[in-house]
Amino acid sequence: MDKRIGNNELPEIEYTTYDRLLRAWENSMELVRDFEMYSKKVDDEHIKQVFKEFAEDEGRHASIFRDLLMKWKKKN
Repeated sequence: MDKRIGNNELPEIEYTTYDRLLRAWENSMELVRDFEMYSKKVDDEHIKQVFKEFAEDEGRHASIFRDLLMKWKKKN
């Protein structure tokens, strides 16, 4: 719901649960891509493995966010 203080004021922007889930999903997907790319460009094997593991972890997060998005969309 937009609220206005005066005639020249802009409405407040409210983020919905869906907006937050969508942004979280998009951010997680971006991190997956970043971590995968980093793992391919790093020479140190330990650091390479850390980036690979983080990409997998973030992929699981992205999957959960996507499921929540689909459930939220069906519900509302």
